[in-house]
Amino acid sequence: MDMTGEERIAAAREAVWRALNDVDILKRCIPGCESLEKVSDTDMTARVKLQVGPVRATFSGKVKLSDLDPPNGYRISGEGQGGVAGYAKGGAVVHLVDDGAGTLLKYQAKADVGGKLAQLGGRLIDSTAKKLAGDFFQQFGALVGSGSASASTSAVTVRKVGWFRRLWLRLFGRSA
Repeated sequence: MDMTGEERIAAAREAVWRALNDVDILKRCIPGCESLEKVSDTDMTARVKLQVGPVRATFSGKVKLSDLDPPNGYRISGEGQGGVAGYAKGGAVVHLVDDGAGTLLKYQAKADVGGKLAQLGGRLIDSTAKKLAGDFFQQFGALVGSGSASASTSAVTVRKVGWFRRLWLRLFGRSA
């Protein structure tokens, strides 16, 4: 499956870049995230527990960042295993562009899911992904806007939601 989108974030590009690369902020924002650890500057491991319809699964996965161009964007790729529930693998290209006083985050993602989760149906998977995306950005905006991140990212407020959660779900079990 392929997905493209964009989100307008009311903060400078550099601030958005730092927040999107802060493991502590991401861990606190990703629904069901049990762990998110930076292995190196370009590698992370994650463990996320999610439920889609009747299927509950804990996904363990690896994420790799490449083509780093701070603060303009990068390529993210990953794969996750959810045991009998299934698997997900994919990647995305993320670009940050100045948009007045804010930043426009654009992405193009491709993903493949399999196992029980792939059998649930697109509507259920998509609606769950949208809800999780909304939850992620609500928390992201609250944390970054409250000063919990850093002084340079404290003005970040998210106007539209969805890109990161959809990306996360596509990488680690879109249907999870």
